[in-house]
Amino acid sequence: MSEQIVINIGGMSCNHCKMAVEKALKSLDGVEDATVDLAAAKATVNYDAGKVSGEDLKGVISEAGYEVK
Repeated sequence: MSEQIVINIGGMSCNHCKMAVEKALKSLDGVEDATVDLAAAKATVNYDAGKVSGEDLKGVISEAGYEVK
């Protein structure tokens, strides 16, 4: 079952940050698509709730060195 979540992220300051967060999110099994909007400081993620949770998504962002708000 596909779901969508929008996660507010702090600490991103450049395109490299955006790419790092997208790569971290897409590395999780169950993530179908992840788009990070640097200007709005948020990530929109489409994912399979049967494989990955919102907490997993937030955890991988934190592990990448960014703040989940």
